[in-house]
Order: sequence, then structure tokens, then C-alpha cells
Amino acid sequence: MEENNMFKELKSDLPASIVVFFVAVPLCLGIALASGAPLFAGIIAGIVGGIVVGIASGSPLGVSGPAAGLAVIVLTSIAAVGSWPAFLLAVVLAGILQLIMGFAKAGFIAYFFPSSVIKGMLTGIGLLIILKQIPHALGYDKDPEGDMSYVQTDGDTTFSAISRAFEALTPGAVLISVIALMILILWDKVLTKKHRIFQIIQGPIVVVVLGILMNYLYQAGTLNFSLAADQVVRLPVANNLTDFFTFFTLPDFSAITNFKVWEVAVVLAIVASLETLLCVEATDKLDPDKRVTPTNRELKAQGLGNVLSGLIGGLPITQVIVRSTANITFGGKTKMSTILHGVFLLISAITIAGVNMIPLASLAAILIIVGYKLAQPALFTKMYKLGWEQFVPFVATVVGILATDLLKGITIGVLFGIFYTLRHSYRNSHHMREVVTTEDGQKVHYIEMAQEVSFFNKASVMTALEAIPADSKVIIDFSQSKSVANDVIELIK
Repeated sequence: MEENNMFKELKSDLPASIVVFFVAVPLCLGIALASGAPLFAGIIAGIVGGIVVGIASGSPLGVSGPAAGLAVIVLTSIAAVGSWPAFLLAVVLAGILQLIMGFAKAGFIAYFFPSSVIKGMLTGIGLLIILKQIPHALGYDKDPEGDMSYVQTDGDTTFSAISRAFEALTPGAVLISVIALMILILWDKVLTKKHRIFQIIQGPIVVVVLGILMNYLYQAGTLNFSLAADQVVRLPVANNLTDFFTFFTLPDFSAITNFKVWEVAVVLAIVASLETLLCVEATDKLDPDKRVTPTNRELKAQGLGNVLSGLIGGLPITQVIVRSTANITFGGKTKMSTILHGVFLLISAITIAGVNMIPLASLAAILIIVGYKLAQPALFTKMYKLGWEQFVPFVATVVGILATDLLKGITIGVLFGIFYTLRHSYRNSHHMREVVTTEDGQKVHYIEMAQEVSFFNKASVMTALEAIPADSKVIIDFSQSKSVANDVIELIK
């Protein structure tokens, strides 16, 4: 789909953008809280990620904003550089480094991640979203939204938080999340097939409106339930326009000589670029139209976003899988959906148009559906049928993400993928056949070497040569080989 046709899909993009906006608000705030940054810094990053990166990016469905994977880095980096304004300078420098990477065409890195690992990443994140949202659905909101690590910022782990939630559940929140889940399932399985109106008006929008209405009824005392302040979305409120502008912070340019600022900038640039490229790969796999995002352009767009976010007081930005998946799940077709969600974030930040009445339980139900769409049980069966070479890295990635965090989980999956690649390479370094000559009946051991013979193949070649009896005739054929490692040549000599 051409970018100049973005407005043609507005009937799909508008409702999807509203859903992404609802999901983005608590995630932006939660990630800011987990990062030890001002809450509004998360909203700034969401606005810039939606509007600026949305316009500059070539990704039709990817949504950018503050990322959970950077929260720990941000938290430790603010302390390391000495102040929040000094950290903002590091964000600006990270953005410049990303722009350089984009112009240097470093986007090819995305293609080095095996398909099994990317599928494992999507499934792992799907399961993680469900596990992380169960406490919010039960009304236990001690951990901020967007904390995607196994060991949470509140000291609990993913699973201990769930057990605590069952001990301290809030009936009002449970009622909201149960009704919301029933509506979303009914909407998806039945109503969208009945009439076109149910495709235009998305289930999550109805769920959020109903959640706000139920919250009002709770407050009015109509129902004998009530939600605490930490059980609803809480956006920082500005009393007037002057007050609103105090939420923005300029970077401390005098910290340019601080070596720690540069160190943080390099780490942010590398990690943010990796997260973005992984998300681009994953989002393209989920795209029903199978469009391919230009990775170098994406790095430039992210760089531009981080420069601007750092200049006005926002958190670092990456493309993020939870919001991107919500965008795809609820019908987004073009990047107009991403841009509009950024516009809605900006409007809500200025006007606080009822956002502070949205129960987190309503959003938990929406995200549980998003998680299920990512981690459907059928995918495990499908990956198993593809063989161990695909299934093991897939499962390793899923388990790694659940037990650690996103980047560590992907690293574990990639290591398993490398193991199978090396094993494959070990087994396919050569082809051996024995030929009986017609002259004296002596066996000739004929070894035909592969096209690429690397130092990884050294062990298998040695094993093959050692298995040949002494005083045998051996022919080693390199005629098909395009590249042979010096280690192997030395071994044969």
C-alpha cells in the first residue's frame, strides 16, 4: 500500500488508533514509573513515537514509543550520569548515533535473527502479557504497567504477583475485567461476523467506555464497589497552559564532556536499535498483507524520534511489540493508525479528556486478548512438526523471555539457533563415498568437500580422516569448494 493512500483506510485505522491510544497511555506512564523518570516523560515519548516516528517510518503497522526493555537501563543510567537533564542529552546523542547507523545501512542486522526465534519472541511476549495483566485484571496494581521483566520493580516476580493478586483481589475490578473479556470474545467470535457496524466500532472501545461508566457508578455508590486511585489510569494533570509547559525538560548540554553520557548514549543506541529491528521483523510476520519494512529507514526514523524526544524531555523510543500487535489485532491497515494514536496522546495530555477514569482492569482484558492472539496453542504444534531444529530455539526463546526479559530471552533463543547451525555445518562439511577400483580391488576413500568449509567443520573432517584405515588410498575433492578455512587445509596437510 502506497503511503499517499493512507487516508483510504481511515475507517479501519481510526478505531484501531483509538484502541492503541487506550493501551499506550498506561504503558507510557508505567514504563516512566519503572524507569525512575518523570511520568510525563513517558507520554512525551509516546507522542513523538506516534506522530514523528510514525510519519518518518516505512513500517505500515509498527507503533513506536517508550519501551519496557529499556526501563532498567534508563533507571541505572539516570543515576550514572547524575541528573535527568544529563540523561536527556544521552538520549539525543543516541538518536544521532541511530541516524548514522541508518545512513550506514546497518539495518541488515535484522536478517540475522532466525525465524524460529522471532516466532518464539512473539509467543513469549504473548504469554508474558497475559501473566503480567492477570494481577491488573484482579485489581492488584502494585507493579506499574509495562514492567516486562521476571523480577518486577515492586520486588515480586511474575508468578508471585499473580498469587498475591488472588489473595487481595478487588471485586469491582474483577467484575469489570470479566465483563470486558466476555464482550471482547463475543465481539471477535460472533458480532463481527453478523454486521459490518461491529467491524467499524471495535470491541475494546466499547469495553473502555463501559469501564469508565462502571467506575462512575462505583463512585456514585450505585454499586457497592469502588476502585482505588492506583486502579485507574492516572495522567499528570496541568491546571493551565503554563503549568503544562513545565512538564517539558531541556537536556543539559554542559554534560557533553561527561564520558558517562557518551557511554549511556552508545548503550541506548545499540539496545534501542536491536529492539526496534526485532520488533520490525516480528510485526512484518504478523502483517496480513505481508509487507516488508525498510530497516535502514526505520533506524533513521527512530534516530529522529530519539533526538526530538530527548530535546523536549521524553524517554528513549523504540518500536514496541505490544502496541504494534494491538494495532494489527484490532484492524490497523496503514501507519495513519500509529500517527493518530500519537495525536490522541497529545490531545489527552493537554485536555485530560476522561482518560483518568479508565480502569486498568478494562485495559488488562484488552491486553489479555492481544496476548492470546500472539501465543495461540496451535503455534506450538506447528513448530513441533517442523522438527527439533525449529522447535528447540522457539521454546528456548519463549522460556527465556518468561524467566528473564525480552533481550536475554532472545539471546538464549539465538544461542540455541547457532548451536543447530553449527551442528548442521559439522554434519555437512563433506560427503564421503568408497569406490572399489577395477585394477586391484583396493578401496578408494573419496571425500567430496562442501562449498563452504569453515573452521567449524574442522572436527568433522578430522573424525572422517581418523576413521580411514592406515595405508588406504584417499582422494579429497575440493572442486566444488568456494571457500576453505586455513585450519582445515593445515589439518589435511
